[in-house]
Amino acid sequence: MYYAKIKECDVANGPGVRVSLFVSGCNHHCKGCFNQVAWDFSYGQPFTEETIDTIIKDLDKDYIEGITLLGGEPLEYANQKGLVPLVRKIKEKLPNKTIWCYTGFDFEKDVIGKMYNNWEETRELISNIDVIVDGKFEESQKNISLKFRGSENQRIIDVKKSLANNKVIWTDMDDEEIKRAN
Repeated sequence: MYYAKIKECDVANGPGVRVSLFVSGCNHHCKGCFNQVAWDFSYGQPFTEETIDTIIKDLDKDYIEGITLLGGEPLEYANQKGLVPLVRKIKEKLPNKTIWCYTGFDFEKDVIGKMYNNWEETRELISNIDVIVDGKFEESQKNISLKFRGSENQRIIDVKKSLANNKVIWTDMDDEEIKRAN
C-alpha cells in the first residue's frame, strides 16, 4: 500500500483535532474529486511499519481526538490489507482514540453486503472503525454547508451501532442535516 499524505493536525475530516491518513488508490474516480492525484495506487510513499509508528506517535497527544482514513479509497482491498495492522495497533496502544473512515462504497450494499462477507480484512477493519462516511462524492449534490461531508448523498454512520442493530444508524452528532436524515 502507498499513501499520499499524513496530516498531523486536521480539523476538517471529523470532530476535534485529528491525524488524517490519505491513502493512495481509488477506482471510483468521482467527478469533481478533490484528490484525483491519489487515484493512482502507486502515488506517494510506501506505507511501512515505520509509517505506522509515526502515526501512533502523532496520535499519542492529549489534544488529538483520533485518526481519519481517507484517500484515495481506504476500503479498496489492497488498502484494507495495509490498514488492518494500523487500526489493530491504534486500538491496542490508544484505545480511546476514535477512527473515522471516508469511503465511496455504500455501507450496506458494498461494505457489509459484499466485502464484510468475503474478506477477513474487512471484518477486522470495520470492527475497529467508529464512524464511516459513505457514498461517492456526487458533484450534482455538492453542499459545502454539510458537516464532514461533501455531497448530500453521503451519510455519517455509527459503525458499532449499525453492526449491532443490523441496519444503518447515523451518528448522533449535532448537525441539523444529520438529524433530519434519521
